[in-house]
Amino acid sequence: MRNILVIAPTPFFADRGCHVRILGEVKALKEMGYSVKICTYHIGQEIDGIETVRIPNIPWYRKLSAGPSIHKFYLDLLLLWKVLITCKTFSPDIIHAHLHEGMMIGRIASMVYRCPMVADLQGSLTEEVLDHHFIPQWRWLVQSVRWIEGRINRMPKRLIASSTQTTQLVRERFGVKNDVIDTICDGVDLDVFFPREQDLALRSSLGISPDDRVVVFIGVLTPYQGIDILLDSIVLITQHISNVKFLIIGFPEGEYRKKAKMMGIEKETIFAGKIPYTDSARYLALGTLAVSPKISVSEANLKLYVYMAMGLPTVVFDNPVNREILGELGEYAKDRDAESLEQSLVKLLKDDQLATKLGEQCYQRAATCYSWRVVGDRLAEVYQKAICADG
Repeated sequence: MRNILVIAPTPFFADRGCHVRILGEVKALKEMGYSVKICTYHIGQEIDGIETVRIPNIPWYRKLSAGPSIHKFYLDLLLLWKVLITCKTFSPDIIHAHLHEGMMIGRIASMVYRCPMVADLQGSLTEEVLDHHFIPQWRWLVQSVRWIEGRINRMPKRLIASSTQTTQLVRERFGVKNDVIDTICDGVDLDVFFPREQDLALRSSLGISPDDRVVVFIGVLTPYQGIDILLDSIVLITQHISNVKFLIIGFPEGEYRKKAKMMGIEKETIFAGKIPYTDSARYLALGTLAVSPKISVSEANLKLYVYMAMGLPTVVFDNPVNREILGELGEYAKDRDAESLEQSLVKLLKDDQLATKLGEQCYQRAATCYSWRVVGDRLAEVYQKAICADG
């Protein structure tokens, strides 16, 4: 039995995409007989059966949402200290680092304790700080961040990319060699997410009438997730479709709730806010179809696997990441704007036969190809490559 130390420089667990991938991988590894510990921040939900080691409590830092923060500089120093202490007692065979900060911490720990590091890459560091407007778009600054990103990407023994798009990016832009990169797409917990009967009491409590069709979204509510574009498209849709509601699940929802009211679509938009990961399937089951208007083209899109497992036909923007996951089963908005999104949503809302067919095919693909156990088997292969390379 091998010991795997997972480095998660984030408030694990916080009901969002990056965390769902970490949780899914860890559960799969534990089912395969690995001993796994996660080193993470001081805040986040405890998950039964998952051994979590946290940094000391920092009372003024309570941010659970995605995105960079200046506080992460000292949080990651504390996490490095915690990782080094944990390595001494846990003696990992593999250090599995997530995100670029985790890769830097993992590099130091792997050098100190002489064990190989595998890194899980879910997107571009440069694109992330730009998407979140964390740095100004000064050319010299963007180039500096990109140089740092390239150095970090070459640190691990094996680099795992969550999409072919990311694999191509690190190979072509940063010169990472093909023989150290593995593409392992996300998975979905098929014991939690599957087509099910609607919870009629929940539907009623949310103000959804029996004849309403429901478009669902789940994820972090930020501009790079395309929420602003989604609201603009709702304005257009409600001009010629009356019995449709948009169930938006995620946080922080306060400002978007205000914006929807200002736009005159507060009756059509239902903001569920932050809900437990284990409850999300009950909410998603209310959907007629799903939408993911994510405009970032560098990050993975894990929510699509969940939509597929729930049997939901899905509307997305046309980009390589979404194409890799959905293939011919997605309904693609041609341009990243409200008009294109509106046209694709209306198409599925008006064509019940097409929507039903896509939903059924989506579930079959998820059940066949996208379980976390499939991901676990791939991880085991990567670990073995890393150990052989280190030997």
